[in-house]
Amino acid sequence: MTLELNRSEVVAQVESAFEAYERALVDNDVETMNTLFWDSPETVRYGIAEIQHGGEAIRRWRETCVPVPRSRRLHRTVVTTFGADYATVSTEFTSDATPLTGRQMQTWARLREKGAAFGGWTIVAAHVSLIEPV
Repeated sequence: MTLELNRSEVVAQVESAFEAYERALVDNDVETMNTLFWDSPETVRYGIAEIQHGGEAIRRWRETCVPVPRSRRLHRTVVTTFGADYATVSTEFTSDATPLTGRQMQTWARLREKGAAFGGWTIVAAHVSLIEPV
């Protein structure tokens, strides 16, 4: 089986969903962030100082977490798509809140059950961490 990498129309769809997530993150739009995460026990999010297993745990955490700084800036974002339904998004970020460099990775899947919202694209796994600048 040959898998098509980075079909332009699929990359554009994932970029659009990722940008919607990023706007929601900076605006602390919890409803949109929750919509973009898969509501399933199999969803995993490893945060900077926390771990959530399952959509319900992610939603509970979002209700009480400190919003990201509005000064958040992305660097070196890489979108890689695999066929029409799977993708990864990796990015680095900085903000005025810390001298550290952030790293964020997300695994996206197009889930038909999600309907038309964001083209069905949803985050099924995520990891965020901070390191000293390199």
